[in-house]
This record gives sequence, structure tokens and C-alpha cells, in this order.
Amino acid sequence: MYATKNVRPRSSLSTDDNHRIKDTNRVHKKSPSNTVLTLVAFCVFLLVLCSFLLGALVFVGKNIADEHQKQQANNAGSLTVFNDTVRTIYVDRDQLLSTKPILSVLTDIRAYTTQVPTTRKVDAMAAISQEIRAASRVLQKLSFRLPEALQPQKYMLDLRPDFNAKSYTGNISINLQVVDPIAFIPVHIKQLNVTHGRLQRLDESGAPLAEIKPTLSFEHPNLEYWVSEFEQPLEVGNYTLHLKFNGSLVDRLTGLYQSSYYDMQSKRTRWIASTKFEPTYARLAFPCFDEPHLKAQFAITIARPSGDEYHVLSNMPVASEQIEGDLTEVTFEETVPMSTYLAAFVISDFAHITKKIGDTTIDIRVFAPKAQIEKAEYALDIGAGVIEYYIDLFGISYPLPKLDMVAIPDFVSGAMENWGLVTYRETALLYDEKTSSSVNKQRVATVVAHELAHQWFGNLVTMKWWNDLWLNEGFATFIEYKGVHYMHADWDMVNQFVIDELHPVLKVDATLASHPILKTIESPAEITEYFDTITYSKGGSLVRMLENLVTEEKLKNATTRYLNRHIYSTATTEDYLTAIEEEDGLDFDVKQIMQTWTEQMGLPVVEVVKEGNNYRLKQKRFLANQDDYNVEVEPSSFNYRWSIPITYITSADSTPKTTIFNYNDNQLVISVPSTVSWVKFNKDQVGYYRVNYAEEQWTTLVDALKKSREDFSTADRAHLLNDANALADASQLDYTIALELSTYLEEEKDYVPWSVGTASLTSLRNRVYYTGIYKDFTKYARKLLSPIVEKLTFTVGKDHLENKLRIKVLSAACGVGHESSLEQAATLFKQWLATPDTRPNPDVRDVVYYFGLQEVNTEAAWDQVWQLYLTEPDAQEKLKLMNALAAIKVPWLLQRYINLAWDEKNVRRQDYFTLMGYISANPVGQSLVWDYVRENWQELVERYGINERNLGRLIPTITARFATQTKLEEMQQFFAKYPDAGAGTSARQQALETVKANIKWLELNQAQVGKWLANYVQQAAVSNRIN
Repeated sequence: MYATKNVRPRSSLSTDDNHRIKDTNRVHKKSPSNTVLTLVAFCVFLLVLCSFLLGALVFVGKNIADEHQKQQANNAGSLTVFNDTVRTIYVDRDQLLSTKPILSVLTDIRAYTTQVPTTRKVDAMAAISQEIRAASRVLQKLSFRLPEALQPQKYMLDLRPDFNAKSYTGNISINLQVVDPIAFIPVHIKQLNVTHGRLQRLDESGAPLAEIKPTLSFEHPNLEYWVSEFEQPLEVGNYTLHLKFNGSLVDRLTGLYQSSYYDMQSKRTRWIASTKFEPTYARLAFPCFDEPHLKAQFAITIARPSGDEYHVLSNMPVASEQIEGDLTEVTFEETVPMSTYLAAFVISDFAHITKKIGDTTIDIRVFAPKAQIEKAEYALDIGAGVIEYYIDLFGISYPLPKLDMVAIPDFVSGAMENWGLVTYRETALLYDEKTSSSVNKQRVATVVAHELAHQWFGNLVTMKWWNDLWLNEGFATFIEYKGVHYMHADWDMVNQFVIDELHPVLKVDATLASHPILKTIESPAEITEYFDTITYSKGGSLVRMLENLVTEEKLKNATTRYLNRHIYSTATTEDYLTAIEEEDGLDFDVKQIMQTWTEQMGLPVVEVVKEGNNYRLKQKRFLANQDDYNVEVEPSSFNYRWSIPITYITSADSTPKTTIFNYNDNQLVISVPSTVSWVKFNKDQVGYYRVNYAEEQWTTLVDALKKSREDFSTADRAHLLNDANALADASQLDYTIALELSTYLEEEKDYVPWSVGTASLTSLRNRVYYTGIYKDFTKYARKLLSPIVEKLTFTVGKDHLENKLRIKVLSAACGVGHESSLEQAATLFKQWLATPDTRPNPDVRDVVYYFGLQEVNTEAAWDQVWQLYLTEPDAQEKLKLMNALAAIKVPWLLQRYINLAWDEKNVRRQDYFTLMGYISANPVGQSLVWDYVRENWQELVERYGINERNLGRLIPTITARFATQTKLEEMQQFFAKYPDAGAGTSARQQALETVKANIKWLELNQAQVGKWLANYVQQAAVSNRIN
């Protein structure tokens, strides 16, 4: 997977309506009876009822105490769980009571008993009491993880979506193997209504034997289970579990859901259905054993509307179609064994284009709305080429008979690697050279390369449990750059990895809110939260470091060995490192080295001191906030020390050398010839660590860089800039050194170093925006940017990296008030509004739209752009317009924008958080978004769910530039008011740390930076007068 008012959403599940089955078939008449007998019976009934109520209250009271003592224990073994979990209790084996808290259940019990003859009341209450005791015994055995005694072998799934009713019905038969006797079967479900269930024992040939009836069935919403208990433990053997169910197609972008788009050709709205199952959303679509290690085959049948050009796609090719009136039943070939999260299906009327993969007979197809299918050509070429490259790289053929890629109008992630049916956001799959920028083009290439890498690393071999997710996502993140490099060797993808993956994650990992690559996961919320930059970008960075350590050839051999060894199965980090260690010629312990990187969070800073011809290296954990060194942290078995692959070059030798700085060594001494004037450590920043030199060595490197930047690679220049700024921000380096280093940028011409340069300027701009030194900062920034801006201008060429560089430096220049750039942006913007069909070149369009509207800054201009946004069919262009609308500096217009965004007719659900991030990036809009989110948090949670990770990430996005105690207190009060953060728990902690660091930065650095800037501006003014 690649890493998106006042009307409340209609609930997709009403327990009262969906689960209550009223007793309407029985008519009870009072029969004459002796008064004494009636009184005795009634007294007995009261005695039983009181006993039952007392017992229930004892259970509830006891469990409350237990929960207080064991909040982390996931204790499902007490009657309190009924408050959330009991859906159905069988009374007389054929009566159902709806899901309710226990006291409501008791109310229903009392209501039920009023409907039966007095002589049956005692029997009824005794039966109910027995059922509750039985359920309690089952609950004691349940946990977050499925029992190991059950192993699914095959799913036979039949689904019938109804676009008009916005719902679907389904039947599933699960062939499963019982490997150890067990008296209950839990299957995952969420927001589904199970209407019928039965279990059959199978003989050795697979033929059904007698049916086994459950004594009790109920739902456990907290653990997301449907549970069936049996009178006797099931014997070892094969069984088939049959379930009927139904669900909703609305109000989410996960599971199986319904979406729509406006067809430009037919001029009407078209409905589609799509799926998104990773990580734990298959259970939203059908009952299943929803854990990645429980691989099984799938036999899928989907009913689609007959006619009207609808078709169905799934993981495998179509095996047969049968028309049944208004519906056509489409059956697919059986899949290979795979995890539940990889199953997928799409119902649409999309068009497609096709191409063969290399010399194979396998078709790769791209599907998109008919009016946009021409935009699929580039993704088709990239997909076919990258698959061919991966076949050679991994030494394993593509394992399925077909590969489809589909552009979905509403999609919560960038893309999803479903095996044989990869689904994407439109912006990640469709490219049109007339409307798409170079940035858009590269995104399509990288996302396609990432998802197709998963067809081997993640699909063919899957992580055993979510704690090893980095094996899937980290490897795919690393390998996507190789795939794109294979297709576009001139894009410098090897060095773009440094700025796009490594630098952002180094920043996140330097906080106490970070987490290890390998961590314990104990809830669906924690699984969802785990899909973050640590898993993706740190994982990819560690694979990159490992490749540099063991060599590219050895890593390739080990990867092929690993894939072949665990084909169609699951594996762990230990398995992958074992495969690497089996390579010949390695004189170091790969597992020991990697354990220090995967089992503890954070990263080291290597401190370098020159002593004659020796360089003495020490290490410590790098933290972005100096105060964090005084905070008690989670203990680490390696005491936050790492076994670091140290690489370096010297002024006399550009060939990198490598040595290991072991975690248990206090220091490492490296000797160089006396002729060496400087040593640059961490060549091309292949290592996951920062380097801090003594001030004298920093000065020497700065001088060398200014004298001859070509002595350093583009990655090394980017590295020096990035480390210097990060160390200065963390108060571990004098800020004047970082600022002095930045002045070399006046001579820089390459994209990778300038990408770091513009990021550093933007960061410093945000820090000083509200201070008295902002004016001097803008003069300093404009002086650095002027040479490259004047070289590039708004005239676009054909070089990919130059076009990416242009958008970076023009955006930065306009952001600091570069007069000629702003004038040109405003001129082009006005020309566009006058003739909207004549748009600026795609590679300057973002700058023209954003800063042009900001310069014009009128309601009329904003309204015109808003109307163009509403009618724009191209998803990439729509995002450019969405961003531009956030640039206005009129507060009430931004507030209008925030309010309009809540209506999904204006902004698709997938884009809502992106839009809110755009508005919060505007200094005028930041507080508006913050206030809105605080005031409407409950509505946001109701619509998106507390475990929507994009909702959780919205908080650090909004608050990233807060730098006052007042704002920090507002955040703390907000978090205290809404303590349940769901999948945003770490994000909240990260947000608090960032704001504290911002406050500290101003305390420690504002005066020093202001003094340096004033001096720099004064010297520049004198220099300009002389020149």
C-alpha cells in the first residue's frame, strides 16, 4: 500500500433494526390454573430472576475492578464484556435478543417472559442464565489474536451488491482445518449482520458429514469477532463454516464500498463498487480469519448489474458468467493462497487498455473512466516495464495469469497492492502531458513501481504478523526507486531517495514519539497507526544501508533465496536476515547489526573530533529537542546505541571506505594520511545517522564546498545541508555554521541539494514568521534564490529534474517575496482567468495558481477559481486548484472554504484531510482550521472514525508551526477533553513534542540567528553598492 456540515452520516448498522427478531409467530393464551400454583410459580420465578440479577451485578462489579487493575490485559473474560459484545442470546434455541448493554438485555428478558405462560417463565429464565454463563466461559478464552487451532484453507464467497439500496448480501463457506480440539470458532466481522450460520464436519475426501449446531452465537465488537460455541470441543479434522450476512455500501472508504463519478461522455453519474482491505478491513466486507499469516485460496463470485456496460474485476481472470435477470453472476478462477487483505473486487463500467509483459503471455491492463482512458498509457508502459525488471531482479516469474491496475475516484490510500488487481487514486495512476507536471509524472511512476514490487515482496511472501510490516513496505519503498531508475535513468532516483525518504523520516525519528521498526501490536488501531513514515521510509532506508554494507549483488541473491524459501507463505525479519547471512564473504554479523536498528527507535548522531591524523568517533542518540535528553524514555536492550556502518571519503580519495562502529564500543578511531585536509563521513548519506563535526572541521568542509562543490556528490552536498540544519535546530551545532553553509547555494545548480535548501529556507521562514527578524530573513533568502530563479525563469524546458527544480525554487522565491517572481505569477494568473481554456504550463501551474491568487487576493478571483475547481474532471488539476484556493489571505473566505469542504459534493472524502492541510499551511488559515477541528471533533470522528489514521495525522499537520505556550496549552486541553486518539495516539505525542521544540528554538536561537541575518544583509548591501 502506498502512504488523504452539520449533517451527520447515517449509521450503517442499527442494532435495534438489524438484529432484533420479534416473537411474532406464537400466540399465547392464559390457561386457567389454581391460584396457589400460580403464586408458587411466580415466587419461584422472582427468586430465579433476583438470583440472576444479583449474579449479573456481581459479575459486572468484579469485572470493573479487574479492568481498573488490568487496563492493558485485553481481558475479555468477564461479564462486563457483555456491555459491548453480546449481540444474540439463544432463548429456547430459536429466540434472539438484540445487542444491548446487560441491563437492557435484562429488560428484554423481562419483556420476553411476560409473553410466555407462567408455567414456562422459570424454564425461560433458567435457560437464559445458562446461556450467559456459557458465553462468559467463551469470553474468557478470547483474545485479540485468533486461536492457533483454526487454519482456514479456502473461502467460497458469493456477494450481491445493490447500488440502489446501497447495501449487499453475501454467503460465505470457509473450509477450515482444526489442528487442536477447540470448543468455539471466532471469525472476524465488523459492521456486518450475520443472519444464519452452520458448521459441517468433512470426511477425508472433503464430503460433508453431519451438521454441528452451536449452543451459542454472539458478536464481540471490541475484538471484532462473530463467535460460535459448541457443546463439545471440535475434533481435529476438516470442517466447513457456512454464514449468511449483509452489509452497507456507504459511509466509508474501507471494506467494500460504493462510490460514483460523473461520466463526461454520457453526461450522467455512474456508480461503482470497490474494496480496500488492508490492514484489517476485509472483515468489513465478509466474515473471515483476518490475520496475514492465515493464507487461503479464494473462490469468488460477484453479481453485477446486467447490461449498462458494467463488468467485475477480481484477483483472478473470469471463469464464467451467468445472467440471472437484472443481475449477472460472475465467477472467477480460484486464487493462489493469499492473505485476506489482498482479496479485491471492483464493479464498474470503466474502459481499459492492454499490453503484454515482456515475452510472457500475461496481459497487464489499466482501467479508468472512459473519458480518461487516454491518460492511462504512461502507467501501462511503466507497469509493463517495471514488472519485466522485477522478474529479472527477483529471479521469479510473475505468479498470476493477469495483472490489472484500476483508477478509483474515491480511494483512501495512494494505492493498494491487491494481488492481480492493484487499485489506485486517480492522481497516482493517470498522467496527461497536457495537464500533468513533472512532479505528477514521477508520482505515477513511483507509486506504480511500489505497488508492483509488492506482487513479490508482500504478496508472494507476506509478513507473518503486522509487527514485521516493514518487510512489506520498507522493501517496496526501497525497490520502487530502482524500478523507476530502470525506466528513467536520467531522473537520478538513487539520490532522490535521500531527499524524499531519508530526510523526512530522520526528522520524525528524532522525537520521543517515534517507535521501533519492530513493535508489539495489540489492537486494530495500533495496526492502522503502524502504516507510517517509520515503517515505510525508515524501513526503506535500512534496506538501502544494508545493501551498501553487503553489496547490491549479495542482497539481490539473498532476496531471491528468501522469496523462494517462503513462497506462498509468510516470513519474519529473522527469516530475511538469515537469508542474507547465508551469503559468502560477509565478515560481520548481519543480524546483530540490524537488531540495533530494528528493535529500538531513534537514530544516532556520530560526533567527530580530529586529533592530528586521527578522527575519533563517538555516538549518542540524536534528539531534536535538547530537553528530551532529560526525559525518562522506554528502555532499550542496546541502551540506544547502534552498530553503525561508517563510510567516509577524504580530500585525497573519493573512493568510500567502510568500517563498523559496534554498539558496545565506546569509540572508533580512524586514521588518515597527513595530506588529507578534510574527511566527509557517511558517503552519499547511505547510513541512517547524522554526523556532527567539531567546529573546526565544519568550517573546513564549508570552505571546501564553497571552493569546489563538485568535489562532493549531489547527495553529499544535500547531506551536509540537512545535517547542519538539523543539528543547529537541535542546539547541537552553532547556528551560524548552518547559515554560513547555506550561502554556497548561490552557486548551486542541481535539484537534489536545492531541494534540501528550499526545505531549510521554508523551515526557517516558518520559525521566524511572527518575529522581528522576518524581514532580514526574506532578504537573505531572496539573495540565495535570485541566481537560480533568474536562470530558470517561468519558461519550461523538457529536462525532468530541471522542471522539478523550477517548481521548488519559484515556490520558495514567491514565498519570501521575490518581486519579479510574484509579478510574473500574478500576470500569468490574470491571463488564465481571462481565458480559462489557456492554462499555464503544468510545470509552473502550481506556482501561478497559488501565488497568483494570493497576490490578486479578491473574492471575485476566489469565486472564479472555486467554480473552475467544481467543474474540473482531472484529479491532478483539481488538486492544484484546491491548493490555490487555500492561498487567499482573506480570513472569512478561508472560513467559507472550510465550511464548503464538509459537503462531499464539493470535496471528495479522500481529499478532505489534504484540503485541511492546505488551508492550515496558510498562516491566515492555520488558526481557523485549528479552531474548526476542535469545535467539530466529534463530527469528524463520527464521519471518519477514530481509527482513521489520516484524521490522527491532521493534528500534527495543523499544529506544526505553533510556537507559543498558549497554543501548547490549547493542544493539551483539547487532548484532555478527547482522550481517545485511536490511530492518532503517536501523532498527538509527536505534535506536542514539535510545539515544545518550536518554543525552545525561539528561546535558544532567535537572537543568534537575527544577529547573523542582520550582519549578512548589511554586508550584502555594501557588496551590491560596490558592485
